[in-house]
Amino acid sequence: MITNLVYTGKTKNVYALDNGNYLLKFKDDCTGKDGVFDPGENTVGLTIEGVGDVNLRMSIYFFEKINQAGIKTHYVSANLEDTTMEVLPAKAFGKGLEVICRYKAVGSFYRRYSDYCTLGQDLPAYVETTFKNDEKGDPLVTKDGLVDLGVMSSEQYDSIKDMTQKITAIVANDLKEKGLDLYDIKFEFGYDKDGSVMLIDEIASGNMRVYKNGEYIDPMTLSKLFFA
Repeated sequence: MITNLVYTGKTKNVYALDNGNYLLKFKDDCTGKDGVFDPGENTVGLTIEGVGDVNLRMSIYFFEKINQAGIKTHYVSANLEDTTMEVLPAKAFGKGLEVICRYKAVGSFYRRYSDYCTLGQDLPAYVETTFKNDEKGDPLVTKDGLVDLGVMSSEQYDSIKDMTQKITAIVANDLKEKGLDLYDIKFEFGYDKDGSVMLIDEIASGNMRVYKNGEYIDPMTLSKLFFA
């Protein structure tokens, strides 16, 4: 029985460990609305058996690969039987920050900038940052904004951008080998007691937009195709 619960999230619970690290317990709860799975929603809409296991498996796969590439993450180890992942302690930037890397002009990017691009236009690993705030619609924030507001240093932002593009390339190349095209992906970063940036949270199908032969692949199908 896991004790020392410190945070209850939508899709994961967080527990404190005696060694100073934390334990993430992946759940089968999914974000959605009216019983329909939607990774873009901010509330739990349904429970799908096995989702937690699949999300953990994909996270393990990519975290281990990213660590091997010399990119700092919070990943320590995982236990598939308990659907848990041990992670290093990390402090969030501000009240939470999401980092998106885009290879194609789709989704909210296209809606914002359609006067200047065509749908599906190639993008050069474009990186954007948004504050996690459901009520304000996760507002975009620039590097200058993050630095001037005291959320992070200029050096930390540069690290995040560089790490984001390198990690996205790792994910995209693996998907490409399976005949899948990554259009965009969302990450979260934090920093350790020394201020060093690290990738945190998870790397799961619900955080990426993937297509095959021009057709969108929903997250559950993507997970099955990835581990087929």
